[in-house]
Amino acid sequence: MLAEPHFTRHAGAWNMLTAAVCMALLGCLQAREPQGHVSVILLGATGDLARKYLWQGLFQLYLEEAGKGHSFRFHGTALTSTEQGQEVIAKVLESLSCPRDTAPGRCAELRAQFRQLSEYRRLKTPEDYLALSKDIEARVQHEGLREAGRIFYFSVPPFAYAEIARSINSSCRPGPGAWLRVVLEKPFGRDHRSAQQLATELGSFFQEEEMYRVDHYLGKQVVAQILPFRDQNRKALDGLWNRHHVERVEIIMKETVDAAGRTSFYEEYGVIGDVLQNHLTEILMLVAMELPLNLSSSEAVLGHKLQAFRALRGLQRGSAVVGQYQAYRGQVRRERQKPDSFHSLTPTFAGVLVHIDNLRWEGVPFILMSGKALDERVGYVRILFKDQAYCAQSEKRWVPAQSHCLPQQIIFYIGHGELGGPAVLVSRNLFRPSLPSASWKEVEGQPGLRLFGRPLSDYYAYSPVREQDAYSILISRIFHRRKDSFITMENLLASWVFWTPLLDSLAHEVPRLYPGGAENGHLLDFEFSGSHLSFSQPPLEQLVLGPDSTPMPSDFQVLRARYRDSPLISAWPEELIARLAGDIEAAAVQAVRRFGKFHLALSGGSSPVALFQQLATGHYGFPWAHTHLWLVDERCVPLWDPESNFQGLQAHLLQHVRVPYYNVHPMPVHRRQRLCAEEDQGAQAYAEEISTLVTNSSFDLVLLGMGTDGHTASLFPQSPVGLDGKQLVVLTTSPSSPHRRMSLSLPVINRAHKVAVLVMGRMKREIAMLVSRVGREPRKWPISGVLPDSGQLVWYMDYDAFLG
Repeated sequence: MLAEPHFTRHAGAWNMLTAAVCMALLGCLQAREPQGHVSVILLGATGDLARKYLWQGLFQLYLEEAGKGHSFRFHGTALTSTEQGQEVIAKVLESLSCPRDTAPGRCAELRAQFRQLSEYRRLKTPEDYLALSKDIEARVQHEGLREAGRIFYFSVPPFAYAEIARSINSSCRPGPGAWLRVVLEKPFGRDHRSAQQLATELGSFFQEEEMYRVDHYLGKQVVAQILPFRDQNRKALDGLWNRHHVERVEIIMKETVDAAGRTSFYEEYGVIGDVLQNHLTEILMLVAMELPLNLSSSEAVLGHKLQAFRALRGLQRGSAVVGQYQAYRGQVRRERQKPDSFHSLTPTFAGVLVHIDNLRWEGVPFILMSGKALDERVGYVRILFKDQAYCAQSEKRWVPAQSHCLPQQIIFYIGHGELGGPAVLVSRNLFRPSLPSASWKEVEGQPGLRLFGRPLSDYYAYSPVREQDAYSILISRIFHRRKDSFITMENLLASWVFWTPLLDSLAHEVPRLYPGGAENGHLLDFEFSGSHLSFSQPPLEQLVLGPDSTPMPSDFQVLRARYRDSPLISAWPEELIARLAGDIEAAAVQAVRRFGKFHLALSGGSSPVALFQQLATGHYGFPWAHTHLWLVDERCVPLWDPESNFQGLQAHLLQHVRVPYYNVHPMPVHRRQRLCAEEDQGAQAYAEEISTLVTNSSFDLVLLGMGTDGHTASLFPQSPVGLDGKQLVVLTTSPSSPHRRMSLSLPVINRAHKVAVLVMGRMKREIAMLVSRVGREPRKWPISGVLPDSGQLVWYMDYDAFLG
């Protein structure tokens, strides 16, 4: 029997090989076929951002994509006249640079090609947009092309977005089968409300998948490398990237320049809106988010980022410190034509302490800091690991760079500073990292160079093989539809939900003044304890005035005066809270020494939050074990409700100090599964508890606030309830929700040995002035009825409330 021919026995393999060759040939043919025409419309093409970065980014896109199937046309547009605009664009195009390995002659040739594909036109009215659309369609038809899509890059102020969006949507959308991509530059609002408004406005013209919100920090090479680095080093990082091993994370952007020429922008956004809410928060998400299994999936990356946003613990006033360089106020006056009496509260420096409430990061402090007029220009992310080793031998016997007693850290060095450029650094006593060798190379040793307290030789250090501008990277990703490098509406609004409460709490905060540059010394150093952040150095107490200066409130540290015939202590908020906390501690120590216990009644609301935090973190000599804590008033909500005064006390004080549980006395507003029902006799029960435990029902200290209507505790104007009589505790009705309240009565408040009234914020200025002039009229202004029978009344009022 004859053997079968070889090809017959392997017919299946032969068919597969033939099919593979055909597919490869088909792929080659398809690659050579035009994939369509792309029009890039740069709005604001003559502006600063466009001239510095965007035209170069578009040129880079052309260099990368030319010959790959797409044809391009670049339309520079602005409100500038045609002649003037063409002149500006011509100069910009002449200055475009090629990659370093491009020969000069070839670069000139590529620039000429790009120039042929670029044009300028004035774009102002809907008719202008319609004319542009018709020109694009005519060119595509004339050259026998298919339109692939249009990119509109908004390099214009946000106030112009809506009008431009309306014109694009009505007159300049591409036809069926072609895509639209709209690129938007920050700022995306000033707070949650304005961001929501802008999102709604733009959402009426564009689909979410059509919008690309740019944060150019996401295009910086080292920032763009954070997730890939975590992915490529999963094996080494899986056991380290968590609360058990990470001591803290620092995300820093320092600048030496000031805000000169940008004060109009800064007055609206400040350093938090300019840098922290966007750049540093986005980096925070890249460090803290759970790593998706598939990093190439934009949807997975964005989904995990949103989960991280939702795990952020809310910020309080005590979460931040703010400063302002001394020359800023004068710059604002000159640039915005403000009078000499103008004073700005805009922060040009901010340090913020962030916590993430999930299993991976619980308890790990994330420090975000940025500022103008600082001592150096540098940006970095530093992950510092806990030092859990002890080395018995002296340091001189440690193996260089390998000892486990040396600091262990990973640093994503964004740029500038001592290194001068982007780099990724990993302590040699951690692990040797894996980075793609085609795009990252080991940094050559630089003798004498030290970073974060260690010589460069202590790190595995890598830098990009070829440095690329952030905008070039992002423009390429827009073209390739990589949405994970941009801000989605959900993530944007989640960010503003996180930052807006802090911005509101800082609105009337006076920032610490600093001279700028190296002269700042240690003035801006800060430290943290628990969830509280504070400057390490107290503010300067010495008053030094220039020859033509008039003393201002900011020239004083603490002012002592009289208010309604009682002692008044006035200061800036930070000093005022510190003074009040110290006075409360002194009263507590004295009461415990004399009587063995201290009865303290505390008001709720937002004003005492900073005080609670100060007491929790800075007063280790406080006799908490002998202190009884009572409430001055309570809202008729369950004690676990966020609006409950007890819940605020629990969150900001009780969980941080050791008060015996039987010494904590919440108001019984929730009895028999009902809220403040008269028949449940909650007020009477609290009164009986006070009578039983507090001698003569006289608290050692009662802390009150003052509302803008003159109310105190939950005793309100035009209501006689609780103003006189024998009742110690009463049920009252508030004009604002939740309406039902429980409150100590005025008579029991006035039995206290000491009453402290804390008044803070510019919104209290008007009522403070009014109350200073009235007599004892508690029905009109309940606060005016506060006058201890035999005790002491002291007013604690910040400068905003006292001096305006």
